[in-house]
Amino acid sequence: MTIRIALLAITVSFFSCEVLQQVQGTVLGEPTSAEIASGLKEALTIGISKGSELLSREDGYYASAYKILLPAEARKVTDKLKVIPGFSNVEEEIVKKLNRAAEDAAKSAKPIFVNAIKSMTFDDALNILLGQNNAATTYLHDNTYQGLYDAFQPEIVNSLNHLNALEYWEKAVTAYNKIPFVDKVNPKLDDYVAREALNGLFDMVEKEELAIRQDPAKRVSALLKKVFAKQDA
Repeated sequence: MTIRIALLAITVSFFSCEVLQQVQGTVLGEPTSAEIASGLKEALTIGISKGSELLSREDGYYASAYKILLPAEARKVTDKLKVIPGFSNVEEEIVKKLNRAAEDAAKSAKPIFVNAIKSMTFDDALNILLGQNNAATTYLHDNTYQGLYDAFQPEIVNSLNHLNALEYWEKAVTAYNKIPFVDKVNPKLDDYVAREALNGLFDMVEKEELAIRQDPAKRVSALLKKVFAKQDA
């Protein structure tokens, strides 16, 4: 009788463990390819939404770590003009206008990123999940940079024109070029601002990607928790 009870207890215990493992495998086990793709797309959408929305606000660039400064060649101009009446604050005026233009352009980033995310394959998603900490950012950079530049550059020009920045800069350069013995300059500000704005945007996205990879609290859905558990493992 005692032996039968012992065998029954072992059988029940074994069966219970087997059932528990099956349940855990279903709920907490390996995510499917579809889940990995969906989870990565969700994570990327969260990251790029936050990044582009923060930068597109007023002072998103101007009052942040991503503030766009004048290129070295342009600063040669402003340094010389500071002693000329009407241009004492020329550098800060131009910098503010450049950053306002970048903030306007950042509003066009999200739909371009989202299109790239939607076209991501299962293989892309798995490689990103198990790749470097910036694998998603690298993927987006490779697949969206030119499209983003093409969208940003005309927006930058429109904003600079709206803010009279290009006209203001033309007057500044004209005044500078009248100074004896200086090398004549006329840097193309719209291209410079577009590229600097994109550098800031991708840096913001990379920080958001790293946060989701390293901080479980940033995984705000059950799907994100399940998918990134595979990365953690």
